[in-house]
Amino acid sequence: MIEKTMVEAVNLALAQEMASDEAVVVLGEDIGRNGGVFRATVDLLEEFGPRRVLDTPLAEGMIAGLAIGMATQGLKPVAEIQFMGFIYPAMEQLACHASRMRHRSRGRLSCPMVVRAPFGGGIHAPEHHSESTEALFAHLPGLKVVIPSTPTRAYRLLLGAIRDPDPVIFLEPKRLYRKVKQRFEDDGEALPLGSCFTSRVGSDITLVSWGACCDETGQAAELLGSRGISAEVIDVATIKPLDMDTIIRSVRKTGRCVIVHEACASFGPGAEISAQLSERAMEALKAPVQRVTAPDTVVPYLKQEHLYLPDVSDIVTAALKCFDAFGEVA
Repeated sequence: MIEKTMVEAVNLALAQEMASDEAVVVLGEDIGRNGGVFRATVDLLEEFGPRRVLDTPLAEGMIAGLAIGMATQGLKPVAEIQFMGFIYPAMEQLACHASRMRHRSRGRLSCPMVVRAPFGGGIHAPEHHSESTEALFAHLPGLKVVIPSTPTRAYRLLLGAIRDPDPVIFLEPKRLYRKVKQRFEDDGEALPLGSCFTSRVGSDITLVSWGACCDETGQAAELLGSRGISAEVIDVATIKPLDMDTIIRSVRKTGRCVIVHEACASFGPGAEISAQLSERAMEALKAPVQRVTAPDTVVPYLKQEHLYLPDVSDIVTAALKCFDAFGEVA
């Protein structure tokens, strides 16, 4: 057993897969000699050499395009975008080429590439370093969108993403990079993409979240427990494809649901989950679905960041509304 932070777990997964598969290469800005801005790729250049660990210019569109070309010709590139807010120049390549390569070539070509990006707020950085725009990628057919919430899941989901035959956007919540350590085996075992994970079993209400907000959601579940409310916590983990079956099973059991995410409310993944619950499990709901999200504004500077990000009290308040909706007393 080893004990690692999330960023160390990402580094370990990259090293594990590069050692076991010579087709895996990593590329991005400052990822070689400097080991990446968060040190997620530290020591990989020394271990695997400059033919497999490629420092690139500051050109995100080029990084994505290069990775697509590599992927269609037998390599398995893992491209790092230094911050999610810098990914927009790469969108044309991802939307017009990576996401539709299998369809365009009628199955002749696949695009087994991973685009890694630190994302989300909580580290007192400017707005281009703190965005949470996972919905942009989830809306594109052909892309998978994966967001780990713990070191163990980061390690195992990244292994699964690298082994996937199609493009995966792998978003790493940077405020969790060094927050906690977890013990796990460096055994090369991957977790499946497209599956939710039940982090806590409960019977009265379902709390659904992903990424960094899983931390506050877990704390809220503890506080609700102290009030006699048994909360089940679902870590979505893969935004696309979305495992609604797990969420619906939980909501059919509890009858109530709160969805928590750091992204803005409008047109976010929470809206999709809520819509599908209305379509497929309306009869099971004892109260309207509640969403706890960031407001529809640009991420503020650090002095107001605490007002922007969902917190534990926001989640508890939303959960209690589910019990007050029809006159029930929590």
